[in-house]
Order: sequence, then C-alpha cells, then structure tokens
Amino acid sequence: MASSPWVVVATGVLVMVVLLIVALASYRSRGPAFEARPADPLPTYSLPGSGATNPARVAANLPEPVVPGLTPRRTDPPPVEVPVVVVPGGPSGGDDVPTPSAGGVVPPPGDPGGGQPRPTTPAPPPPAAPPSSPVTGRFSVRDSWNNEAFIGEVLLYNRDRVSRPWTVRLVPPPGSRLVTSWVEGAPQGTPRMSGGVFTYTSGVNVGPGASVPLRFHFENTGGSIRPSRCTVDGVPCSGL
Repeated sequence: MASSPWVVVATGVLVMVVLLIVALASYRSRGPAFEARPADPLPTYSLPGSGATNPARVAANLPEPVVPGLTPRRTDPPPVEVPVVVVPGGPSGGDDVPTPSAGGVVPPPGDPGGGQPRPTTPAPPPPAAPPSSPVTGRFSVRDSWNNEAFIGEVLLYNRDRVSRPWTVRLVPPPGSRLVTSWVEGAPQGTPRMSGGVFTYTSGVNVGPGASVPLRFHFENTGGSIRPSRCTVDGVPCSGL
C-alpha cells in the first residue's frame, strides 16, 4: 500500500460516498416527522352537580396555554391621567409653576407660604413717658454785661400739696465759665459742672404752693446770654 497511495485515497472516497447516500435516505424517510403537529385538544372536565357537560364551555373557562417565547397578557388597569391645575395669570411653563399644597390649594404667584397667614411680630410698645414733676421752672435773665456775662434765674414753683425736692439742669452757651450759683432766701444745695452741663440739686425741699429762685453767674459767653437747654426734674423750663 505504501507503493500505491491511490488505493488508499480511492477507498476513502468510496466510504464517504456510501455514508452520504445513507444520510440522504434517512432524511427523506423522516421528513413528515419535522412538520408541525396540530395542537393537542384541550382536556374536558365534568362539573359537579350538572347532568351534562358542555366541552366548549369548560374549555372556554380554562386558561389559554402559554406559547413559548410569548409573554402572557397583562391585566393591569389602564393608567389614570392626573389633571394639572393651572392658575390663571400665572407662569405658562418651566420650573416656576406653583405646585399644589397638601390640601390641594395652589398658592398664587409670589406667595411661598401657600396662602397661609404669616405670623407677624407685634411692635414693641412705645416707651412710657416720664411722670410729670409737680415742680416747674421759669427761666429769665436778671442782668448782663455786653453779652459777655450774665446772671440768670430759674424760678421754681411747687404745685403739689406736699414738699418736693428738685434738680435743675441747663446747658450754658459754648465756652462759658460758671462763676457762682446760689438759692435766694433758702438753704443752699449742691452745684456741679460736668461735660458742659450745669446741675444744681436742692438742699431743702420746696414747700407746697411755695416758690424759690435759683440764680447763677456765667461769663465768657461768646455773645449769648441764654442757655440752650433748661429742665426741672426732666421737664423743660418756660421762658426760653
């Protein structure tokens, strides 16, 4: 065989032809088996309590067979469309459309509170006015020298039915200097000059319905002979 290789080749070709003929014969004999078979008939069941069984009605009540590769039909309810509430005159679209609140109320444009009343902070009460003192004062100029110095007076009067202490405060002209101060015809009190303000505190109370003059001497007034401010117990003096 080694000297005749064509014998081996011919033998192999002959074997392959025989195998091919056998395969074709087998395929033709099994041809009808590959055709689609009709579906198996649906089984029928007898319903208890009925004399006759209708195969068509029983088959209609049975679930349909599931075909491979197909999805069973869904029985979910159809989606429900949610109505959109549109505020007349509001924005037509975009992110500025107001959204309904929990109660279904749509706030008007520009009202972030959803139409709810906003808490308001009560205004603080006005400061209480100081009680009016029953001791009043009236200012007057007793004497002056070329508008460079003057002697002024605050006449104090007690309108109360009991004796009252008192305190006089006045602001003399800028740059002036206090020379002296005194109470005419009564015990002296305590004078003090601080921060450009002259303060005089009584040494004895003013009797009910009585009056007492407080006098003071200022110089280097710069041409002015009247204080810019005068009070008795916080109440402005008259006569300025």
